[in-house]
Amino acid sequence: MTRPSPRVSAGRPWPLGVTVDGDGVNVAVSSETAERIDFCLFAADGTEDAVPLPFRDGNIHHAHVRGVGAGARYGLRAHGPQRPADGLRFNPAKLLIDPYARALDGPIHWHPLMSGFSGDDDLSIDSRDSAPVVPKGVVVGRTDGEPGPDPAANRPGHAAADLVIYEAHVKGISAAHPEVPPEVRGTYEGMAHPAVLDHLTALGVNAVELLPVQAFFDDRRLVEMGLTNYWGYQPIGWFAPEPRYARADAVAEFRGLVHALHERGIAVICDVVYNHSGEGDEFGPTISLRGLDNRVYYRLHDGGRHYNDDTGTGNTLAVDRLPMLRLVLDSLRYWVTEFGVDGFRFDLGTTLGRGRSGFRRDGRFFTALRQDPVLAGVILIAEPWDIGPGGYQLGHFPPPLHEWNDEFRDGVRRIWRGEETLGEAGVGALLLGSAHRFDHAGRPASTSVNFLTAHDGFTLADLVSYAVKHNEANLEDGRDGHNDNHSDNLGVEGPTDDPAITRARARRIRGMLATLLVSQGIPMLLAGDEIGNGQGGNNNAYAQDNPIGWLDWSAPDTELFEVVRRLLALRRELPVLRQRTFLHGRERADGHRDAVWSLADGREPSPDDWHHLDQRSIALTLRGAAGDPVGELLDDLVCVIVNVGPDIEFALPCADGRGWRAELDTARPDGPAAVGAHYPVAEQSVVVLRAADGPPAVG
Repeated sequence: MTRPSPRVSAGRPWPLGVTVDGDGVNVAVSSETAERIDFCLFAADGTEDAVPLPFRDGNIHHAHVRGVGAGARYGLRAHGPQRPADGLRFNPAKLLIDPYARALDGPIHWHPLMSGFSGDDDLSIDSRDSAPVVPKGVVVGRTDGEPGPDPAANRPGHAAADLVIYEAHVKGISAAHPEVPPEVRGTYEGMAHPAVLDHLTALGVNAVELLPVQAFFDDRRLVEMGLTNYWGYQPIGWFAPEPRYARADAVAEFRGLVHALHERGIAVICDVVYNHSGEGDEFGPTISLRGLDNRVYYRLHDGGRHYNDDTGTGNTLAVDRLPMLRLVLDSLRYWVTEFGVDGFRFDLGTTLGRGRSGFRRDGRFFTALRQDPVLAGVILIAEPWDIGPGGYQLGHFPPPLHEWNDEFRDGVRRIWRGEETLGEAGVGALLLGSAHRFDHAGRPASTSVNFLTAHDGFTLADLVSYAVKHNEANLEDGRDGHNDNHSDNLGVEGPTDDPAITRARARRIRGMLATLLVSQGIPMLLAGDEIGNGQGGNNNAYAQDNPIGWLDWSAPDTELFEVVRRLLALRRELPVLRQRTFLHGRERADGHRDAVWSLADGREPSPDDWHHLDQRSIALTLRGAAGDPVGELLDDLVCVIVNVGPDIEFALPCADGRGWRAELDTARPDGPAAVGAHYPVAEQSVVVLRAADGPPAVG
């Protein structure tokens, strides 16, 4: 055992990381197989002071180090066996980023000195010191600077069924915004600028889902191509806000962004990546977990030399093992308590449920997550797939997790471009929350997170403007990005001045957005879709930190914005559009069914009608859910007509002795047509009607 210096005492094995404590800091690092961990302090001139942590409690190496306070810069070095073939990749020449670091002094970019091996031989050892190129952790004290906003203050507290999520990139939303001052564009402060917040509140969304803001890595391949990791799905620091989005203090500025959104009634959901790290496979850098405890933090095979890759990124984190499980839960709690975030979207959520026997909905992570008192009540959303065996798990996650519903995305895309019949695309199920997937184990209708577009894929404007992807800027010869997009250029590939095509594209966009926003479940909009933002046909802009990936505010589609704003207002006004209980057409206490389908001639569709090639329109009449205490009390009556075919005269259903009032017609942005016993539904449109006081229409 290394003799401790006079400035070192035992301290505590908790909490993990570096914590300001009295006249110094408590340092605790988890590593089962390391023989020694050094806590390395760095002066402004780069001078290093390595302090061994001589005390150990189980897997935790710890000590209290006097004379260190907030603002100190540090890293870790781990000593242990160097047997890469056995999965033991200790290399004390490589400075390691503390996975619990609360802040970093700069972004993490690939550099050859980060490699733990020499040349192309991953079994060799590279003894060059990597400290000059590795960002340092920054000790964060609770009393740093001026007191910030209370993370728990003004939490919106929206019910899940009431959420409308807006998926956005912190940098991309303001990087080209003309009303945001140039010095703050693309930063946490830029997104918190009133010009951006005013747009969100005017639109009517009440939650933003931020692409990853936990510190991430620009990997070797991108750096060598002159690109950057724009989306951020290569995590290294799970506690530190990404420093590239900060002007000075990422911790304070991210906390300020959350507070500013809360002040507008907007919840904050963070897209988090706990399924893999940015260290990649055995040919990746040694910058954190690989050097700390490779065999424990990662899933390995072939004796430990190679990494399981259920994620498509080169490695898979062993979330079912205690050290990684603890890191994930500690991280989640930290973002809730220290920053006030309201929820999380779990990237490749299937991986988080994997154990030795594959995916389990009662796996260790989900069990721990569901019983955690700090995380009770936060919004939890799973991306229900990965690329490993049995990786597609839509509908199989336990409550209270919600799930991204790609069946909704693809089904709506297919029906609107005429690729399938109403029945083949499952439109009936999709509009009612995909009960066939989610109505089990007491899960609510808000389980399904419905979306048309997301960061990964075409924007909505590009979906109706390009038949194929155009990813040339990614420098991968078109190999990247989805090939099966169910997109349609409506006659011309890319931009056009043809007024007929322009009108057709606009009409389809409005119709698709209306389909999304009248469906049961939680709707999610991609930032910019409401103003016609495009990416030039790039459906995988992960490396495009430039105008391709940023929102273009130069010529916003104000007519489209107004349609979306009105749709969101209707969703708020009409509780039957956002119910917690699934609708199955069952009879209510008042004798009416909670969901009734009808065709243009007024009759209910037969099974054959759903699959008839000429059947391109359908109406859904909605009431409060049968058997639900809240639903039974709702007296709202709403009729939604979806027409993906040509113009059609639609016989309106009975409105219980009341008249119908057209609230919105996507083919008529200036105002709906007059309502009689029939309604003239234009091609490629959605109409929303509401029963109103007054006599029923005749004629």
